[in-house]
Amino acid sequence: MDKEISYEDAMKRIDEIVDALEKGDAPLDEALKLFEEGTELTNLCYKRLESAKQKITEIKAGEGFGQQ
Repeated sequence: MDKEISYEDAMKRIDEIVDALEKGDAPLDEALKLFEEGTELTNLCYKRLESAKQKITEIKAGEGFGQQ
């Protein structure tokens, strides 16, 4: 898995994988590989979102957002 793939490209690839799996015409071995790739990409996207959320929380805390 290419760890340098952008979040947007990962989401696009996930959409492609979902479309391919929904068609149902992929052989079992290929479907399993697609599912595995989709799972890895989903985990990657989740981690990136969590990292972004943490950065936003840190920025807000550092700038005193929400404090009056």
